[in-house]
Amino acid sequence: MSAINVEHLWNKSFILCLFNNLFLFIFYFAQTTILPIYIVNELGGSLSQAGLAMTLFMLSAIAIRPFSGLIIEKFGVKKTLYVSEIMFCLCSVAYIFVDSLLFLLVLRFLHGIWFSIVTTVTVPIANNFIPDSRKGEGMGYFLVSLNLGIVLGPLIGLGLIQTISYSAISTLLSLSVWVGFAFCLMIPLVANANKAQVESIPKRKLGLHDFVEKKALPVSLMAMMVSFAYASIMSFISTFAESRHMLSYASLFFVVFAISMMSLRPITGKIYDHHGPSVVIYPAIALFALGLIVLSQVQSVIGFMFAAVLIGVGFGSAQPCLQTISIQRSPKDRIGHATSTYFCCYDIGIAIGALVLGYVIAGYDYTVAYLLCAVLTFISLIFYKFVVAKQPNADIQA
Repeated sequence: MSAINVEHLWNKSFILCLFNNLFLFIFYFAQTTILPIYIVNELGGSLSQAGLAMTLFMLSAIAIRPFSGLIIEKFGVKKTLYVSEIMFCLCSVAYIFVDSLLFLLVLRFLHGIWFSIVTTVTVPIANNFIPDSRKGEGMGYFLVSLNLGIVLGPLIGLGLIQTISYSAISTLLSLSVWVGFAFCLMIPLVANANKAQVESIPKRKLGLHDFVEKKALPVSLMAMMVSFAYASIMSFISTFAESRHMLSYASLFFVVFAISMMSLRPITGKIYDHHGPSVVIYPAIALFALGLIVLSQVQSVIGFMFAAVLIGVGFGSAQPCLQTISIQRSPKDRIGHATSTYFCCYDIGIAIGALVLGYVIAGYDYTVAYLLCAVLTFISLIFYKFVVAKQPNADIQA
């Protein structure tokens, strides 16, 4: 993809990228929410099998992440986007015909592969339509589309599952993904400008450089620590709410959480661009950790919602900043590798966090689990100060 000079953030191409990303994540979070219900109630599966369906999706996504940058480099963003998005859409259609647990598990594994590739390639595409002087703000808005998916996906899925069949819901969700693909086709992309150069390079053995962008690795490792802590929210907040007799407020928690995530995006993005990432990272991570501490002690709905605000503002401000750092500290022709490195570490943090915290909760309780996550979050801040912030900034594209 050749460089494109853009002067305004809210250009047509960037808006198309936002809508495409929004429909992808509405589908993802809606299916993630209703699949356990379908597996247990309709397919006669167990909760552990429902968890397996989630894990297989995550495992295939993690497995393919390191190769995503290489795929983008080899085939270019245009071909990679179109092929991965079409395959993602076709997999979404397959949910309509699921009639056995085995079919569903195979589908989840395959779907995770294409989800990994498409969510990797959309980042450098969106980044290409953001003015250089507004990278932090632009990536913040780009991730707002993900946050809207966090809100709209579960609301749509849980709202519809009470009134219509799973196959009907899957049909509607599949249609939404194809709508997103329509936006994808309107994004003005050109063939990979370096394709001829790539093809002219003599064949060699693959090395670490082909899978990992080293300049993005330190901040990606920090993101892994943060996502480990975030797994406590993503995987266990509903069961935590049930243990505190507040299950009916679990959906409201996610609404408050997502609204809080989006509320400061315009402000933090501008602060990032004008004053650098540290001014955002330090208070954001501190608020995230504080929110986890509050959550560990919650006994009332008010405390539950207060924790949602702190976690939403903290995590929601830190996440886009960390991803923007990974992109800005990498050469422009390595943005695909930087993105895959970042998301690979992020996904690993989620996967390990869900597994480890499950054992911690079973062996101890939710209080210990959330306090553990708070401690790890503070450790990530120390890692930022002495490792990430010490990186040379010579390659920052701002």
